[in-house]
Amino acid sequence: MGILGKSNTLYEPIHHSGVLSWPGIGRFLRWRHGRLAGQLLLLLVVLLILYDGFTGPQIASENTATNIVWLQFRGFVMLALLFAGNLFCMNCPFALPRSLARRWSIIGPRWPRFLRNKWLAFGVLFIYLYLYEWLDLWASPWLTAWIVVFYFLLAFSLEFIFSESPFCKYVCPLGSFNYIGSTVSPLQVSVASQNVCRECVGKECVNGEWKESGKWQMLGCGTELFPPQLSSNLDCTFCLDCARACPYDNVSLASRPILHELRQPKAWPYRWDLSLLIWLFTSAALSNAFGMTPPIYATVAWLGQIVRVDSEALALLLIFAFLNIFLPLVVGLAVSWTSRTMAKKKEPLRVSLSKHTPALVPIGFAVWLAHYGFHFATGALSIIPALQNFFIDHGILLFGRAPFWTLSNIVPFSWLLPLQVLIIVLGFAGSYFVLAEIGRHEGEPLSAQLPWLILLLGLAVIALYLFTLPMEMRGTGFMH
Repeated sequence: MGILGKSNTLYEPIHHSGVLSWPGIGRFLRWRHGRLAGQLLLLLVVLLILYDGFTGPQIASENTATNIVWLQFRGFVMLALLFAGNLFCMNCPFALPRSLARRWSIIGPRWPRFLRNKWLAFGVLFIYLYLYEWLDLWASPWLTAWIVVFYFLLAFSLEFIFSESPFCKYVCPLGSFNYIGSTVSPLQVSVASQNVCRECVGKECVNGEWKESGKWQMLGCGTELFPPQLSSNLDCTFCLDCARACPYDNVSLASRPILHELRQPKAWPYRWDLSLLIWLFTSAALSNAFGMTPPIYATVAWLGQIVRVDSEALALLLIFAFLNIFLPLVVGLAVSWTSRTMAKKKEPLRVSLSKHTPALVPIGFAVWLAHYGFHFATGALSIIPALQNFFIDHGILLFGRAPFWTLSNIVPFSWLLPLQVLIIVLGFAGSYFVLAEIGRHEGEPLSAQLPWLILLLGLAVIALYLFTLPMEMRGTGFMH
């Protein structure tokens, strides 16, 4: 049943009334075309991105493609993950090919067994973050539009050929990022009654519902998750196809206590691929911020002199590989070994690493939030002049004859650093809370948690240092 496997009796289930029971929004989410409506709305935004990206001005601050993708989208996604859940994947326009393939009754082979893990997602996410920095994607409307085209082509190809949703589950870097981020979210797909699911014969939540004509009446879960066994938001796109397909209205979108998933024993499987993907998520939060500060240029120049690398692309690749692959692996193994030794436990390093890895998510999420929040806070209003510029170029006057280029920030600049410090402090507190809960469940002495606590404190200090440095305010005409 996907990455989560069989249910674990140690996991404490959530028992709350669901969002789907709310008047208005609940009815809309249960509506069989509810997700399609959201996808079509975002598809219109994507079409604007493609058109302006290819034909509009190739200046980031004046083009809606770069503004929407690298400013608005990332800011809204982080806020959605924090306060609701994986809302982008719920309404993702790149998932439309799956619906088309099912409508055409195309059911292909399953995704190859040796690829049913997170190794491919790990590699694609690393490449995505590296290309973003090397090619200055944030500054190129043309390249941004081509990324969207590539996304559609790859999603359509994989969803068209295979029976499940391999693009969403095993490939998409945005999906991988959102899955991890959604583990801090206050909502999770759950069921009202385990007995109803136990007695259900058709399992429509996973298998879908067929018409007599052989066409799909309702799709089941694209990532093949079984709601009564869910202990995590990992791999869940929040599409709610399971809720719409359930003939007993037994599936809900339930609220849960703060950081509930991360502090539950064995909510995640103990696997190298998943653990290292979480480490990449955390380390990349720091390295991505580092790539927007002055020391990155000095580091590239220093590396070129030391190892005689003349290519900036190769120098950046070496730096990002060291920061996001080699260093996290070495540090993770060292911390796990030290913790295991102090706990006097005879268990594989994989287990020691995996069971503590959830503690990294709050601080990693906080760094991403502080970083993306910085850009969103300093450039959210810049979408207005970008849209004005788009319409003016097409002979439509929108709120005046000239764009309001001075519009940008939504909070005073003097607030930015204090807000970033507050976010990092809260992220560290969340990670410490999760770590303490893990230690309590495992019966670990304080000495066994000390290496992990030092690691979390080090991550917080590095993040605070990075945010005190001048940072490029990408997509706007300002510098902080």
